[in-house]
Amino acid sequence: MTVPGRRSSTFTRLLRHGFTDPSAAERLLGLPDMAPVRTDPVLLDALGAVADPDLALRGLVRLVEAQKPEVRQSLLDTLVSAKPLRDRLLGVLGASEALGDHLARHPGDWKALVNYETADLHPGIEEFERGLADANDPVTLRIAYRRCLLSIAARDVCGTTDVAETAAELADLATATLRAALAIARTAAPGDAALCRLAVIAMGKCGGHELNYVSDVDVIFVGEQAEGADESKAMQAATRLASHLMRICSEATVEGTIWPVDANLRPEGRNGPLVRTLSSHLAYYQRWAKTWEFQALLKARAVAGDPALGEEYIEAVSPLVWQAAERENFVADVQKMRRRVVDNIPVAEVERELKLGPGGLRDVEFAVQLLQLVHGRSDATLHSGSTLDALRALAAGGYVGRADAAQMDSAYRFLRAMEHRIQLYRLRRTHLVPEDEADLRRLGRSLGLRTDPVAELNKEWKRHASVVRRLHEKLFYRPLLDAVAQLTPGQTRLSPKAARERLEALGYADPGAALRHLEALSSGVTRKAAIQRTLLPVLLGWFADSADPDAGLLGFRKVSDALGKTPWYLRLLRDEGAAAENLARVLSAGRLAPDLLLRAPEAVALLGDPEGLGPRGRDHLEQEILAAVGRADTAEAGVAAARGVRRRELFRTAAADLIGSYGTEESPAEADPGALVDRVGNAVTDLNAATLAGALRAAVREHWGDTLPTRFAVIGMGRFGGHEQSYGSDADVLFVHEPREGVDEQEASRAANTVVTEMRRLLQVPTADPPLLIDADLRPEGKSGPLVRTLASYETYYRRWSLVWESQALLRAEPMAGDAELGRRFVDLVDPLRYPAEGLGDDAVREIRRLKARMESERLPRGADPTLHTKLGRGGLSDVEWTVQLFQMRHGWAEPGLRTTRTRDALAAAHAAGLIATEDAQILDEAWVLATRVRNGVMLVRGRAGDTFPSDGRELGAVGRYLGYGPGHVGDMLDDYRRITRRARAVVEELFYGA
Repeated sequence: MTVPGRRSSTFTRLLRHGFTDPSAAERLLGLPDMAPVRTDPVLLDALGAVADPDLALRGLVRLVEAQKPEVRQSLLDTLVSAKPLRDRLLGVLGASEALGDHLARHPGDWKALVNYETADLHPGIEEFERGLADANDPVTLRIAYRRCLLSIAARDVCGTTDVAETAAELADLATATLRAALAIARTAAPGDAALCRLAVIAMGKCGGHELNYVSDVDVIFVGEQAEGADESKAMQAATRLASHLMRICSEATVEGTIWPVDANLRPEGRNGPLVRTLSSHLAYYQRWAKTWEFQALLKARAVAGDPALGEEYIEAVSPLVWQAAERENFVADVQKMRRRVVDNIPVAEVERELKLGPGGLRDVEFAVQLLQLVHGRSDATLHSGSTLDALRALAAGGYVGRADAAQMDSAYRFLRAMEHRIQLYRLRRTHLVPEDEADLRRLGRSLGLRTDPVAELNKEWKRHASVVRRLHEKLFYRPLLDAVAQLTPGQTRLSPKAARERLEALGYADPGAALRHLEALSSGVTRKAAIQRTLLPVLLGWFADSADPDAGLLGFRKVSDALGKTPWYLRLLRDEGAAAENLARVLSAGRLAPDLLLRAPEAVALLGDPEGLGPRGRDHLEQEILAAVGRADTAEAGVAAARGVRRRELFRTAAADLIGSYGTEESPAEADPGALVDRVGNAVTDLNAATLAGALRAAVREHWGDTLPTRFAVIGMGRFGGHEQSYGSDADVLFVHEPREGVDEQEASRAANTVVTEMRRLLQVPTADPPLLIDADLRPEGKSGPLVRTLASYETYYRRWSLVWESQALLRAEPMAGDAELGRRFVDLVDPLRYPAEGLGDDAVREIRRLKARMESERLPRGADPTLHTKLGRGGLSDVEWTVQLFQMRHGWAEPGLRTTRTRDALAAAHAAGLIATEDAQILDEAWVLATRVRNGVMLVRGRAGDTFPSDGRELGAVGRYLGYGPGHVGDMLDDYRRITRRARAVVEELFYGA
């Protein structure tokens, strides 16, 4: 008798054996049916060894209670005396609630676990067919299937089979089940069976002999007419048989379902016929199939139905699979497929996803399949549907490093084992690691982690996922380095041909040059070469993710050659994870940023500083530039220093723009394209304004010391005044001066003109730094008028001769450099012109519209596509800006918010004032931002300004990547541009032209 308040010895023993609810276990063991084994130490030890002792005991009690009295004692006796049955039965009951339910419903099936002959250890399709032989309808098929599944699960949880063998057995059982289901369907419709030949081709994990416990079984159906039958009727009959087979396996019955049979990998997917003839399959694959469809065919295996037809299908499609790497769009398709698709996974589940999450099973499977497609063309040893077999073959052939392959094999096995045990518990299709503590404990114990199952499981899972993440890219690239570095004599390596094939498949247009760059960077035994060999596998993956991998690798070699001897360069890339990825993005995204970087490679340090890519304000820039000019001995040296600062800051701005547009592994791309446009416009405008201030200071010091005989100001116009400049923009300006007290006006005028001439010269002196061109054509009288005028002269001109277009141009006027007071007085002078009291008159409005219409008809370059010209095309920059400026001139006198030089701010003010409807304002803003980003993208990609999309395919793809379009989506980009600007033009027709 147990003393009140004290726990029984049984309770303590149960606790020690791993039971989490010893009280409930004690009650279950106390039931009359369990009396013969209640105190048996062998049973308790066996229960304590399973994944979930509580679950196992509950299942055992239900099984014992379900037995007929004459069988019950036999079960208990066998359980205690026969270790193989004890381990198998309790192991299954402790790992699978669903199979425990099956045994409770079919209590005689425990006998399937008694046999322990050699044939039972590794059954194949024939053994499973015998196990299903008596099934003659969907219900009996499910019962027989679960009985076979019991034996597979028993071998799995007892360690008799490893994860690969278990997956192969599950695939063999699926094969036998498909054959049994087809036999049932044929028996139900003998007329249909007589009309046709039908073959079932397993795809996916079933085809690859690596099935999960619960998974869709992917299939393709091939049909032909029987001899003498009509083809059309035969295909209808084959379709009915195939449909019935799918229902037999998939539909819910009193015994549940087996698994869904999924035929969506067939040609045309759900939209295509369920059954096709062999010739129809081949016609589709030869003309229409995409790369992923050939990737899927890697695992095709004939499993049921007409064996001769199935083999004909495999023999016919196999050559097409191994020619896929030669297809025109293979590289673009591969780039698309290589980008992890986690967008459709709920955010809360990403970290628990075993299959699709980062470092998950799909990363391993994709990497192996891609390498098979690339190298299987010339090496038949790689023709395997099994991931692990293919991985071993890749390592044996030198296509993957042996150490990497071993690590990936180990990680894949662990992750698949986790997946198996998660699904086995309730026989549900899931790839999510559970969150509940009890589920995690059972999962950990099922994998042999007993000391602290939950903590050990999480640690091991994260470690293996980390290995996969780290090796996913290196699998592709490390053998390339081994091939060129040749550090280990006798090691199997990629041949030069295989290395070129791999680089071509990954997007490199000149694989020979790429291999030479790799050899130059990584050969030798120096510390520098060793660090490069560590960096390059990852960098090559980032380069391949861009539109121009060759340019990225070439740029990296040039930067490395320039900085290789500095102590900080490689250390920065190795130790600051963001620096290496940022550099890869910048070098492979186009010409502008690498050109700027290569003129002063030390700017790469900006990429490793978390704050290094943030824009610097005008005051900061002006202070640095003026200090540099002050230290210089000559005006040329001073402006050279200013231009050096400008080049560095242009690189900073371009790098931030590219990284913000592409995103990185740690931070997603900027979601608001308007923010990117504003950031570039403000940064470049501030930079150019500071550079002009430096050039002005240098010119004045060279000739007059500290004080010019006349006050002098630079007024920004156009995009300069609007803070909307791009990387290659000229600086549109007006120059204004006012003689100082006591200075002769002619002397002052000569001084002002000398300063202007000197500034323009200094900013265009040929150097390694990009020039800053000054454009003063918006001045009164245009090119015929003086370059610089006094404030009084401007006042006289604007009062007497100003035209409406000049008032419109003055909407962008803003002081940028020089005498701030004079600049403010100039603004006061022009405000009444650009914001006329009571708004524009009708004649002025008609004149603006006439000028705009004339510009549209005369200024668009010959041959340019008006739907794709960002400046003068339909719905482009000019359309939006003239519309906004018309509102400014008509309503700016009454609406203070419209008195701004910035297009987007003025558009927002017009909307806030109720002058433009919300939808119209959004349409105009979207079009303006997109057109501006296209111009920025063209400059970044080509290294020179352009108002239209590039004609070169690779350059066009790079602009698309900058705008957020993945590989192969250039057409979508152009369609979206036309759609967005077409909508904007409709708004312009209404708001500007009054249509």
